[in-house]
Amino acid sequence: MALISPSRRLRRTPFSDGVEAAGVKAYTVYNHMLLPTVFRSVEEDYHHLKQAVQVWDVACERQVELRGPDAGRLVQLLTPRDLRSMLPGQCFYVPIVDETGGMLNDPVAVKLANDRWWISIADSDLLYWIKGLAYGYRLDVLVDEPDVSPLAVQGPRADDLMAAVFGDAVRDIRFFRFAHLDFQGHDMVVARSGYSKQGGFEIYVEGEELGMPLWNALMEAGKSMDVHAGCPNLIERIEGGLLSYGNDMTDDNTPHECGLGKFCNTQTAIGCIGRDALLRVAKEGPVKQIRALEIDGPAVPGCDRWWLVKHGAKTVGRVSSAAWSPDFKTNVAIGMVRMTHWDEGTELTVETPAGPRQAKVHENFWA
Repeated sequence: MALISPSRRLRRTPFSDGVEAAGVKAYTVYNHMLLPTVFRSVEEDYHHLKQAVQVWDVACERQVELRGPDAGRLVQLLTPRDLRSMLPGQCFYVPIVDETGGMLNDPVAVKLANDRWWISIADSDLLYWIKGLAYGYRLDVLVDEPDVSPLAVQGPRADDLMAAVFGDAVRDIRFFRFAHLDFQGHDMVVARSGYSKQGGFEIYVEGEELGMPLWNALMEAGKSMDVHAGCPNLIERIEGGLLSYGNDMTDDNTPHECGLGKFCNTQTAIGCIGRDALLRVAKEGPVKQIRALEIDGPAVPGCDRWWLVKHGAKTVGRVSSAAWSPDFKTNVAIGMVRMTHWDEGTELTVETPAGPRQAKVHENFWA
């Protein structure tokens, strides 16, 4: 692929100097920002993530801040997940839908206070949708993108590394909860969350001036733990069934098609924009859904476009993400498959760039 020309529209992050010094080999563009994708190699990064600890520049997970008396009402307009029980200090995974029930984003909502929220978004311009709803409904709320850049610490030794920098209080943070912790006299929101199945934290860094001091502190404290710069890993996320918005799902898909029905309390999520459409989906069920697919043969090439999934001559789905798994010794993939062919063990054919490959449906992902 040709190089991408740098410009002010393709934004660096507060951690870019550290990423470059660590020898980043590839980026993708995510929310108009640089997101590292490879350091040593995808496979080497994969093994290290599972064995040690990594520091990830995920500043591309931009925040949409909602602040004001109607902030809670606005968040509930966005999602079919019932947020009434959510307390300050909690993080919720929230499918965001439009009026048809189509997925617009799958962010994490961070409730800082009853009148202040951060929506930590995947790769779509959600800010403008939320601003439009706030204006259209004449809500008493300020919607903006704050100067907040997440830095993730992921891997089996994440607790040890974080404790070395923030103190042992970090060990007490429960999954999808956050605490306010001190770093060099500055208050930071630290959540137990992240885009891997290996466990870890996301640190919400307010302002650019603390970016490199925090990066350097983590790298120095982690020397004895074999800390490396890392990034979301293609192989590991497919093994764990972690979906990528824009790859595995778009606004043409409902949460139920994406296997996210458990995050939809459609009956009680009063006010959600897409509630009426999703009530029908919840009652009738989806006609296609995300499934784990095992693809036979040697390593498949990169999946930079959808691959057709067939049963005989009939197209019954598509593969959106695929990679060779060193641990499971097979090609692992995420596919959207029609209900007629999504049962465990169903044998299908995937049209890959390397030619047709036999594949099998799995009900569960590998990790």
